[in-house]
Amino acid sequence: MGKTTGFKEFIRQDETYTSVLDRVKNYKEFTIPLSEKEVKTQGSRCMDCGIPFCHSGCPLGNLIPDFNHMVHQGEWKKASWILHSTNNFPEFTGRLCPAPCEQACVLGIIEDPVSIENIEKNIVERAFKEGWIKPQPPKSRTGKTIAVIGSGPAGLAAAQQLNRAGHAVTVFERDDAVGGLLRYGIPNFKMEKGIIDRRIAILEAEGILFKTNVNIGVNYDVKDLKIFDSIVLCGGSTERRSLPTPGIDADGVVQAMDFLTQQTKVLYGKEVKDQIMATDKDVIVIGGGDTGSDCIGTSNRHKAKSVVNFEIMPKPPGDRSPTTPWPFWPLQLKTSSSHQEGIERNWLINTKEFVKDAAGKLIALKTVNVAWQTVPGQRPKLVEIEGTEKTWPCDLALLALGFTGPEKTLADQLGIHMDARSNYKAEYGKYQTNVPTIFTAGDMRRGQSLIVWAISEGREAARQVDIFLMGKSSLPSKDIAGDLVPM
Repeated sequence: MGKTTGFKEFIRQDETYTSVLDRVKNYKEFTIPLSEKEVKTQGSRCMDCGIPFCHSGCPLGNLIPDFNHMVHQGEWKKASWILHSTNNFPEFTGRLCPAPCEQACVLGIIEDPVSIENIEKNIVERAFKEGWIKPQPPKSRTGKTIAVIGSGPAGLAAAQQLNRAGHAVTVFERDDAVGGLLRYGIPNFKMEKGIIDRRIAILEAEGILFKTNVNIGVNYDVKDLKIFDSIVLCGGSTERRSLPTPGIDADGVVQAMDFLTQQTKVLYGKEVKDQIMATDKDVIVIGGGDTGSDCIGTSNRHKAKSVVNFEIMPKPPGDRSPTTPWPFWPLQLKTSSSHQEGIERNWLINTKEFVKDAAGKLIALKTVNVAWQTVPGQRPKLVEIEGTEKTWPCDLALLALGFTGPEKTLADQLGIHMDARSNYKAEYGKYQTNVPTIFTAGDMRRGQSLIVWAISEGREAARQVDIFLMGKSSLPSKDIAGDLVPM
């Protein structure tokens, strides 16, 4: 695939960024694209490796060598067709996916892997620019009606696939705009929201109906869902994790998603009373994942006085850990563009108390350094290190600790069983709950996960719904080798 000797001749080349001083002045995307020639060169690095392990690394089963080869040949329209045959929204994954495909790339064993994610992004952007992405409404309708609850990547993928099968699809979103966490949970500097809007316009033109400000079970009675032949629950994992720490109720301890959502809404002229601001404050972000990174980037754009990051786990190694060998997702230190903008990162540190003044305002955090003791056959044990107590000045503590599962209320109202991990219970590959007409997919079914998994589950669930309603389905399917992506 690509140029036979391309992987020997060319080194990996990634997009660059505008300078930190410039990009923190606004919330726009700040990547500097490669030229068309440079992207074609990157496509030519794809090896004729015989067994493309990138397929097993990608939950969508993207035909990666095939679209890399088309890019190398300059066949951009064919590349777009190949890419969209397995991925409904490559403009989302091309910006936000951590690219497990690249970690499974055979070339990555000896060299930097092929820049698959950036090639994907360039393909879809070229396709939009050339007008190749057009509405494709179904040629006929089945007469079946389907409600999709939630308009994140899982819900949108399920909706588009079911609409392609000829069913009438209505998507319900409880917020004031479509997109789920893509809309308000992802900062604009990672993905500007016009990227969502142009895709939604395509889906609407294909015949999908979107209803916003509709919270099923709150301002929309679940009994009214009986008019639909089937329901697909794609509401995500939205219960935010907190800490059982003294002082957690202090004024200034804020959930990360509240902080991020408010900022995005303000950018679009939405009314936000008493917006949480990091300006001139000592900010501590607790949690070392992507959401924590987003809080760091946003705090720097607010012109915080200082930004510090706490992570209770050990600092990952700079190179792939022997415990996660190729082609598995590696345990390895990740430094995001937000980290590069200015941050003090701390590992193996635990918050013991949120200190507040007489008025209840947060003024400091008390911490202790920790270690993880491992005993064969037992879960690792967290141990505090004596004499490492420290007090940190802090006006704003952002909790970026992930999510514990979906909200239980809707499951109760619909009579849906939940599993041991507090997710909506549905067998993988079937996506059907204990209520035969109701299916579930994405984070609501599998727990907090990747955008690429959400799209994959939305597509697969759509096929199962189609089979349930019609007895068969022409929608594509994929057996996902999930064991290779332990996330």
